[in-house]
Amino acid sequence: MADVLIIGGGRIGVHLAGLLVEGRHHVHLVEANTARCERIAARLPAGVVVHGNGTDPEVLESAGVRRAGTVVAVTDRDETNLVVTSLAKFEFGVPRTIARVNNPKNAWLYGEDMGVDVALNQADIMGHLVAEEMSLGEMMTLLKLRRGQYALVEEQVHPASAAAGRAVADLALPAACVLVGLLRGPDLVTPHGDTVLRAGDEVLAVVHSAAAPALAALLGAPA
Repeated sequence: MADVLIIGGGRIGVHLAGLLVEGRHHVHLVEANTARCERIAARLPAGVVVHGNGTDPEVLESAGVRRAGTVVAVTDRDETNLVVTSLAKFEFGVPRTIARVNNPKNAWLYGEDMGVDVALNQADIMGHLVAEEMSLGEMMTLLKLRRGQYALVEEQVHPASAAAGRAVADLALPAACVLVGLLRGPDLVTPHGDTVLRAGDEVLAVVHSAAAPALAALLGAPA
């Protein structure tokens, strides 16, 4: 299994390292601050934390960058994160790089030219989620897939909706939509063509972002 190399021992980096360790991934975390390194080392298994500057190629080498399948730069400085991804991608040929955007004004820098495969822009993600939740009424987005193209969503069937009392096979579902489950009271029901939706059922579906409003209109209250 390829290593995951995390640069930055802040809350995000430490939390991510802990999750990956629990998932039995090979993880190394690089942190420049000595005191912080000592605190992190007490929380993570031995050998995970590497003390050093993540923009130093020698430090990256010692942390195993040549074995890494993914490098994640999550320091609180955009310039540091971009240097890390550039080194990882162009100097060491790491297949996948992920970088945290601290200042939304710098988001335009996080592209292929700087070796960034995935940019984590927290402000932008939060803004889009809020706008999306407002536009979809009662539908809740549980998980984003394929860089936001698809999502796992949940919505309760409204008693006056077009879906209430109708079988799944008779629903005018959007083309890019699959119903994956129904939460009916304490039970999880696998939907089939003859499954009749009841008012109050919580529908779980994977849907393309462009089709989400149509699904919301089908399951929710009439406009």
